[in-house]
Amino acid sequence: MSNIVAIVGRPNVGKSTLFNRLTGSRQAIVDETSGVTRDRQYGHSDWNGKKFSIIDTGGYVMGGDDTFESEIRKQVALAVDEADVILFLVDARDGLSPLDSDVAAMLRKCRKKVLLVANKVDNAKEMGNLGEFYQLGLGDPYPIAGISGSGTGDLLDAVVADFSDNYDDSASSLPRITVVGRPNVGKSSFINTITGTDRNIVTPIAGTTRDSIYTHYNLFGFDFNFVDTAGMRKKQKVSEDLEFYSVMRSIRAIENSDVCILMLDASQGLEQQDLNIFSLIQRNKKGCVIVVNKWDLVQKTTNTHRDFEQQIRESIAPFDDVPVVFTSVINKQRIFKVLETARQVYENRSRRIGTAALNEMLLPIVKEQNPPPSVKGKWIKIKYITQLPTAYPQFVFFCNLPQYVRDPYRRFVENRLRELWDFHGVPIDVFFREK
Repeated sequence: MSNIVAIVGRPNVGKSTLFNRLTGSRQAIVDETSGVTRDRQYGHSDWNGKKFSIIDTGGYVMGGDDTFESEIRKQVALAVDEADVILFLVDARDGLSPLDSDVAAMLRKCRKKVLLVANKVDNAKEMGNLGEFYQLGLGDPYPIAGISGSGTGDLLDAVVADFSDNYDDSASSLPRITVVGRPNVGKSSFINTITGTDRNIVTPIAGTTRDSIYTHYNLFGFDFNFVDTAGMRKKQKVSEDLEFYSVMRSIRAIENSDVCILMLDASQGLEQQDLNIFSLIQRNKKGCVIVVNKWDLVQKTTNTHRDFEQQIRESIAPFDDVPVVFTSVINKQRIFKVLETARQVYENRSRRIGTAALNEMLLPIVKEQNPPPSVKGKWIKIKYITQLPTAYPQFVFFCNLPQYVRDPYRRFVENRLRELWDFHGVPIDVFFREK
């Protein structure tokens, strides 16, 4: 078995609350509003020494007229097909609903291990409501309270009963590539295209993606985790709580990433919010690839890719050493170029330069050819250089008067580092310290 558990049910029965409880996180957005979760959300958990994956899904609804309902049903079907064990959540307070019967009818056809879970059982009154759920024909319901965790121990005993002990969670340590940008620039479409699946829901409606969605990608020699994020609008335009939580998840995804793919809409041009997101990436010292999507919609006679790229580099200066890739996701143009570039930026960010190589190649430049200018008649003498053992490139230059080193010389040193070793797309920190 692959040790995968899917949580399914109608809207607003507490699926995301249980998901957060079992993963020990706040990964999934929880709100009283019905239909908050849309895409499949993956997490990891363990019980009695057995590790497993958990899939949170959107609320399953039949016969409605909501734009997202058919897409959510597809996501639920994919999760059920992938899972070994299915937790069918019902609401003990509300009692049996016709929507529960719809979900049960779907699950009875799947030939998987299905556990009926009655959520929101906080007292004897809710326990008395469990009898009606036997109509679903799925056996004894497990009474739990997702918020407090009551009853989850017995449920997890049943979940892991048939699980193997050789669960492979190596994917959690893979490079994390996060796709960010404004709403409706094509982030989810990009991930769906490269994976060849309907991994994330895509509609013309801005704000379709709410959670940060994790996808393990292992094809064509690439092996890393993709993170699709909600579109990030300017703060003053965010009025709903759900969008606020979505943006916060996007910011957390940037903070936890190795490389960010900043996706722009070529038809709208470079906007201030794009620069705000780029600044957030830089402040968190992440590698960056700028992807200009929907390039097929641009009139090439009036705006060439060189003009557009030059505009981008001028706007993001002084850190303009960032790869820019022009794509059309809908036409599948240069999408694998994005993957190759992101992997190269990750390798650049992880690069370690030995102290001997630094002092052999860079020290003659900063010590003899282009030493720091004198300040107040005092000369700065650099003794040696070393790289710090940090997640991104940081270098220390030991010298006699570090307080007199000015920013222009720091930028000169950074540029020399980029020329001698490939740090394209990666922020660099340079420190001067007294020996």
